[in-house]
Amino acid sequence: MGFGAAIGAGFANYAVFRGRAKRSEYWYFVLFCGLVASMAGIFDSTMSNDIGVIGAIWHLATILPTIALATRRLHDVDRSGWWQLLWFIPVIGWVVLLVWLCTAGTPGANRFD
Repeated sequence: MGFGAAIGAGFANYAVFRGRAKRSEYWYFVLFCGLVASMAGIFDSTMSNDIGVIGAIWHLATILPTIALATRRLHDVDRSGWWQLLWFIPVIGWVVLLVWLCTAGTPGANRFD
């Protein structure tokens, strides 16, 4: 899946927690969100806003599609979306989730199809 298609699929499936997402779909969407967040941070700092209104709006707008896409990505590696709660366990949880998010999906059907 290409960069534009991944972004489109991420926003088109804004709150879809069923199904699967390929690695490219997930990582291109994360890259896009990171780039826009960086630009929003630069814009906020040039506007001398201590609050960072543009960045806050961006993060609020993308939190649900990011969680939904990560759930679908975990489904692709035959894991439940609830495993995202490992983000709250410093270092060990982060490493485990990063490995799962980078792992190739299970070939063929799995229990989340």
